[in-house]
Amino acid sequence: MLSRRDIPNAISIGRIILVLPVALLLLAEEYLGALLLFFAAGLSDGLDGLLAKRYGWHSRLGSILDPLADKTLLVVSYLCLGWVGAIPEWLVAIVIGRDLIIVAGAAAFHLLIGRYEMVPTWISKVNTTMQILLVLVLVFSEAVFALPEDLLTGMVYVVCVTTLASGVDYVWTWSFRARSGWYDKQEQKQHERKRHD
Repeated sequence: MLSRRDIPNAISIGRIILVLPVALLLLAEEYLGALLLFFAAGLSDGLDGLLAKRYGWHSRLGSILDPLADKTLLVVSYLCLGWVGAIPEWLVAIVIGRDLIIVAGAAAFHLLIGRYEMVPTWISKVNTTMQILLVLVLVFSEAVFALPEDLLTGMVYVVCVTTLASGVDYVWTWSFRARSGWYDKQEQKQHERKRHD
């Protein structure tokens, strides 16, 4: 049985379920339907965050599901828009490549150093916002009203710059933390050896 505390998690799962119909609509170039589902996903994202904050319905599962839902929808949208030619393939490669590097780095950190809490940096938040805006603007331009080509091209390059900057920032920050964590572990091991000797 679901309790009230599970409502934000259920909403996040619903957002993950939306990924498939969004992908199918984008691949079929049914942009109006995709835009409506994006709107529904945005509302659900705001709703589960509001409920979690207002009533304190926070959980470890929720901290995983919420960003997972957002990232899955965003990555799939870029892949589909790249497939139909709405977004340059090189930008899709940069966006996906950054995410793969972050996931690989996080996995390596967890295995070699220990548990961590990955808090998004300001440049990461800017990048995520710009990535979302680009998808929405492109879909809106195709579905509702054609926007100037220069605007769309400019946003593509802005996303490129923020994505690269965010990727470099993550690598730099977590490489430093990994080195610090590794040295801390070595010192702890030496301390334990001395205690047993």
